[in-house]
Amino acid sequence: MSLAPRSLFARNILLLVALVAVSQVCALAVLLHFIQTPRIERAATTFAAYIETLDTLLKASPPQASNSIAARLEVRAALPEDARETPEESRLRFYRTYQRQTFIDSLRAHLPPDMLVRWESGATAADGQQRLWIRVHLSGEPRWIALPVPEAAHDDGLATALLLSLGLGALAIATAYLIQRHLNRPLEHLANAARRLSAGDEPGVLPIDGPTEIAQVSRAFNQMSAALSEADATRALMLAGISHDIRTPMTKLRLAMAMSSASAADAHFTASAEGYLDRIDSILQQFMDYAGSGAKEAPVVGDINALISNLAADFAGLGHEFALTLGPIEPFAFRPIGMMRVLMNLMQNAILYGVVGLEVRSWTDTRLHAACIVIADRGKGLGGQDPEALKQPFKRGGGEAQPKGTGLGLAIVERIARQHGGTLVLRARDGGGAEACIVLPLGI
Repeated sequence: MSLAPRSLFARNILLLVALVAVSQVCALAVLLHFIQTPRIERAATTFAAYIETLDTLLKASPPQASNSIAARLEVRAALPEDARETPEESRLRFYRTYQRQTFIDSLRAHLPPDMLVRWESGATAADGQQRLWIRVHLSGEPRWIALPVPEAAHDDGLATALLLSLGLGALAIATAYLIQRHLNRPLEHLANAARRLSAGDEPGVLPIDGPTEIAQVSRAFNQMSAALSEADATRALMLAGISHDIRTPMTKLRLAMAMSSASAADAHFTASAEGYLDRIDSILQQFMDYAGSGAKEAPVVGDINALISNLAADFAGLGHEFALTLGPIEPFAFRPIGMMRVLMNLMQNAILYGVVGLEVRSWTDTRLHAACIVIADRGKGLGGQDPEALKQPFKRGGGEAQPKGTGLGLAIVERIARQHGGTLVLRARDGGGAEACIVLPLGI
């Protein structure tokens, strides 16, 4: 599994952080290798020459003057207890440790082997200052002399410069973050518009005043959205025209049949013809419903349980009783006509294909913050058919003996559910039968 982040935003930020970190490390390495180290080494060479000159003078001093010289220059026969061969190390102040160690190493390289160098931290010294102890020869005798630490071996402000560099690096990272956020904002708008378009809503016009590459994508999306809207309007207009052109002769045919003096022998034929006309009218209406599916309808805050109760009462008046188990659902925004189509289509399917065991349940899923509605029956169930295939247009369920329509009922339900940001799930019911579950977020 790759450890790299999946989003382009996170990857760019990680890349910028890595580049800033590498640039800071490289700048530090160049500074230490080509500037600081030669400067420290030059200072150590000069200090070594000074010590050798001092050692020559002390070696040539008369023995009777050795005590006064030792008192004046703080010359000792033994080292202090805290004098160490190397300076104390500090991980927090790594540069000071590096600077001191480089100075000590360079100083030892320029001094004779018998002139040893030790470092006193100053913790036990009377003045609390750090000092170098060098073994010299006073009147020919080996002694230790304390000398102040040269400036080159001190932390001379480079640590402050390093902190400032790190601060500038952090500022660069923060600036890059803000720039990347600015670049990602049009992409977020594009993703949101694509989601609205896929749900059947109008995505609106995306701004094209951003970077050239993103502006080109936004411009292409606007053109695609306009073309889809035009195609949708053309389709709706065409279907409306077809519906009008077909329903006009159908109306005239109904009128002619009603005015004709048909004999008793032709009464059966007349009733059958009227049934076919009703079926054609129903098919036309389903095509119109599928073409529109309430995409232009504005959401209105309402009580979904009240809508379910009203529809159940209407079906009860036609002799189809639905058992209702309605849990509390807070009012939320939905398209009333579209939602009525959803519930009517599912309840009609339950009546046509289930016949018995009709039931409607509703509740609030607090985890999803959504309203859940289940319409169930005790019929033959899905009959082994793929639930997803049944939601496709012109796909009819049931066997040959089942009532037949256009196969658009579930496709209409699926489309309207998606427009509400919800889902439709078809599944077998425990104990036999089938059930359709609609999950609608509380707010669209």
